[in-house]
Amino acid sequence: MNITGRLTKDAKVSTLSDSRQVVNFSVAINESYKNRKGDKVEQTTFFDCAYWISPRVAEWLTKGTVVELTGMVSARAWTGNDGEPRAGLNFNTSNIKLHGGGKKSEGAQAVQNVQAVQSGQNAVQGESKKVTVKEPEDDIPF
Repeated sequence: MNITGRLTKDAKVSTLSDSRQVVNFSVAINESYKNRKGDKVEQTTFFDCAYWISPRVAEWLTKGTVVELTGMVSARAWTGNDGEPRAGLNFNTSNIKLHGGGKKSEGAQAVQNVQAVQSGQNAVQGESKKVTVKEPEDDIPF
């Protein structure tokens, strides 16, 4: 599945007890449409995202950056501290494409650097590469 949205805050890297690292970030997707009465309705959907392939991409995932993500969606439910039921959407990200807008983004160079990081290569200034990223073969715990 692909989604395109804007990061709501800077990404954070977390280290698990088994030394694996995950990049966590949140994306907002804004949609608008007209209902049957002709009134404009705006709706925002939030996804909590996890990226397991390389923690180095976190430096480009800054608040306000528009990203196109490929991955799998899952839903979660819990009871909040106030006793009310809550629900949310998770997005297990396998590929990230930057479209700019963030405070550290520098257009095409940032996209190239993220693609190089995702493939495990060093980012090379001024050289364009097509990159394919594979999902890790082991199960990812949630």
